[in-house]
Parts: sequence; C-alpha cells; structure tokens
Amino acid sequence: MQDEMRPVPTTAFRSSPTHPGFRKCRHTTGASGRQYTHSLTKNGGNTGTPMTKTQNMADKKRILFISQELSPYLTGTSRAKETKELAEKFQRNKSEVRIFLPRYGAVNERRNQLHEVIRLSGVNIPISDADHPLIIKVASLQPQRIQVYFIDNDDYFDRSEEDADNLGSNRANNDERMIFFVHGTIETARKLRWDPDLIRVSGWMSALAPVYIRKVFSDEPSFKKSKIVYVIDDSSFAAPLDPKFPDKLKAEGIREHEVKPMRAGDIDVNRLHAIGIKHADAVIVETPDLAPELLETLQKGKKPWLPYEKATEESGEALMEFYNSL
Repeated sequence: MQDEMRPVPTTAFRSSPTHPGFRKCRHTTGASGRQYTHSLTKNGGNTGTPMTKTQNMADKKRILFISQELSPYLTGTSRAKETKELAEKFQRNKSEVRIFLPRYGAVNERRNQLHEVIRLSGVNIPISDADHPLIIKVASLQPQRIQVYFIDNDDYFDRSEEDADNLGSNRANNDERMIFFVHGTIETARKLRWDPDLIRVSGWMSALAPVYIRKVFSDEPSFKKSKIVYVIDDSSFAAPLDPKFPDKLKAEGIREHEVKPMRAGDIDVNRLHAIGIKHADAVIVETPDLAPELLETLQKGKKPWLPYEKATEESGEALMEFYNSL
C-alpha cells in the first residue's frame, strides 16, 4: 500500500479562535495502540523511474478528490466508475491524486483492505449537542496505487436496513451526515501537510466542501492556493433535509448570509449546488437536467464552467483541457 505523508501531531490542532469550526473539535486517545505509517513512494506510484521527494513535489500536480462514490468500493452507478477512471487518468498523467469518501456500510473492508489510521483518528466532531468520533481508514486503489481515505462513523455510515440505496439517500439525518463527512475530510486533509493544487468536489454528500474550505477553514494555509472545481451531477437525496440545517451550519462557523437562502421552503439539492457554485473557482456540469436557476447563475457569472455536452464527450479531451486550464 502506498504510504501517506507524516501528519502533524494531533495536539497542534486544538482550539483556534481564527477557525470557528475548529474550536469545537475535541481530541481523544485512539481505541488501541496500533499505528499505521504511510509515506509517499519515491517513484510516485506509477512510474519505474526513481524520483526524489523534492522532485516529486515540484513536478507533480496534486489533486484532491472529495467524492461520495468511487468504484470498486461502491458499485452500481456510472458516477462511481467515472470517478475512478478520472482519478486514474490524472495519476497516469503525472499528477498525484488522493481521494476522500464516506465509509458506507456497503463498503467491504476486508475485501478492499481498509486499515484504520490511529494518528488521524481520535477527533470528536460536535453536531447538534452530541459528540461524534471521527475514524479515518485508508486503502490503496489499484493498479495506480492511489491513496483513498474513508471518513467513518458508526452513527452516520453503518448500514441500515431502511436504506434505500448504498448511500442512505433516504435517511432523515442526511444534513448531519454531510456536515460530518465534509468537516472530517477537511480536518484530516489539513493534517497531511499535503497542499492540493486542485480540489474536485462531486456528489450531494460533498456539496458543502467549497463553503467549508473558503469560510470555516479560510485561514488554513493548506488550501490557500487550491482551485476548487465543483461538479454538478444527477445524484440527489430522497428525504427532505432537517429545517434546522441552516442553524447547524451556523454552529460550524458559517455566517447567516450564507445559509439564509436555505431558510425558505424545503432544502433541495439545487440549493446545495447554489452554495457549491458560489464558493468554487470553476464548475463542471455532468447532468443533462440542470435546473434553470443554476444555468442562469453560471451564464451570468464570471467563473469558468464546462457544459454537459463538453463534459461528457467520449474522448474526454474537453474535460481534461478544462482541468488543465485552471
């Protein structure tokens, strides 16, 4: 398995007055004494030419995927397969890719060789006056040996008999699941001392990532120079989100004017997309059924965006050119 870079000691990330979302994180001791050390291989994992660590960092573009689905860990959707193919394509083209996704109950840990990383686990993320322990697991996506990090919590991601699909899109607490996944992802990514050049955000479960990076973690140096690409796909949740969702986001450190649009009426996936678009640097449309109000936002805005017809071309040339232009 490809190793991860040495994380910053957990004690360095306790309460900070400049990070509203940080001050509520409380650190605990891991459940066991096991430790898993992971550091980058010298040849980057996809070439036979020896490369020093300095050369690796200078020559490779670092791309962070924040995704809700990824094959082979989840199967049955084209989105999971396409995410895997795109990550592998970047890796083959001299980029260094890392992926974060939830550890759903449908993910087979034994078959996919997931291992808990004790030094990255042990944080409690408070949501709705309850502490929820963050558990980080890691696997290696073959054959490119791409590092995959799983955000895990028994309350939010264990399989339920009432789940309508592998994502649990019909759960009543999907608002808290989104908060936990995105907060846990950013909290973990910053500890790796691995500053991404590009951050690709896809799926409704990941939709809060742009606003968290730009607002809750705005002073975090790891993301200061990162370009965020927000992908609008055809995934959605089935159950209405809790009307208290805006208040839960405010408790995370997001200001009222950011959440105010969600206070009127039901919170659907298009309202999440609107927030994602607002705080991203670029947008890719991967659904033919883009809501008219989102299309109008993209057309009137100044951010680069790639329409569905170009984003889904079989050759993939327009898509790669778009990413390379950022």
